[in-house]
Amino acid sequence: MTVVSSSSARRLASVLITAVSCAYTAITLVYFLQGAFYGVTAALSMTAVVATHYVNMRAGLRGTRPPLFPATLALQAVATYLPDFLLPGGMSALTAPMLAGSLLVLLPLRWGGPLVGLMMLSEGTRLWWGLAGAHVTFFYVATIATTGAMIYALVRFVRVTAELEQARAELAEAAVLKERLRISRDLHDGLGRSLTAIALKGDLAGRLIDRDPAAARHEVGELTQVAREAAQDVRQVARGYREMSLAGEVDRAVALLESSGVSAQAHLADVTLPERSEAALAWAVREGVTNVLRHSMATTCTITTSLQGGRVRLEVANDGAPATPGAANGGLTGLAERAAQAGGSCTTTPTGEGGFLLAVEVAA
Repeated sequence: MTVVSSSSARRLASVLITAVSCAYTAITLVYFLQGAFYGVTAALSMTAVVATHYVNMRAGLRGTRPPLFPATLALQAVATYLPDFLLPGGMSALTAPMLAGSLLVLLPLRWGGPLVGLMMLSEGTRLWWGLAGAHVTFFYVATIATTGAMIYALVRFVRVTAELEQARAELAEAAVLKERLRISRDLHDGLGRSLTAIALKGDLAGRLIDRDPAAARHEVGELTQVAREAAQDVRQVARGYREMSLAGEVDRAVALLESSGVSAQAHLADVTLPERSEAALAWAVREGVTNVLRHSMATTCTITTSLQGGRVRLEVANDGAPATPGAANGGLTGLAERAAQAGGSCTTTPTGEGGFLLAVEVAA
């Protein structure tokens, strides 16, 4: 699955819309270069059309409307049709397609669609009565619909991409929040009763220590037992959070990446690891994938392990790395400490074309 970032989609749409505007501008100027007055009039008119079209499209690509809307749309309409009264043969056949795009982008389709249809009817009637010929009339009328639809599709592509990117970020945040809630729930359920019992028995032992030392010693003994049980509860929560299987963590990471729109692949070497080494690599997978989802615009992520001279190397590689990858330095520092405890090391390296590589080596 390939996911296009909203910035890339916006750049692509901007280039294509600009290319369309430049093409219509060039055709208009070439057509009206036959006279100085007509050439200047056409140049000024086309400048007004392109300027208002740029303002309208820039707002549309951001999912908003121009600050002076609907004045900007009205100005583009005036700049589109006013030259028909000043130039021989008119100019709207070359500028109406851009106006159609603005109408479809900035107005609800229930209004923009009929207005574009009215523009096609008006242009077809004007060209037909101007004896332009059936083929020429059909070409220019069809251009209004096709260019307007293309511009609308490009803007919708950008907006849908931005919405998907936002949903992806929310999914990553939800995954982190889910882990925090699990730990909070486990600690609350496991320690709440024990700590309450410790407090009550400590108070009771304090009141009995003078008048009934034997009973106080009994309560202290029970307090000690409850404290041991509380410590066991903490160890159980810690085991559930820390003692992880590398294969299981990779499976969960791939599922999370795929559900977030990132194409994920995993290639694990068939090797049995010491408990500390496996825990360090499992933690590296979790932290690396969390950073991919939270701090990058990745479309692909690959998780691999390999055995190299008595050491196991884990690599988490992704594209779409942020401009400042230091956003996750705290987590990466923790990974380096875990890797060192397992007799290894942790390194991060930017790769070509916006890629990022997290590599962790531990003793096999």
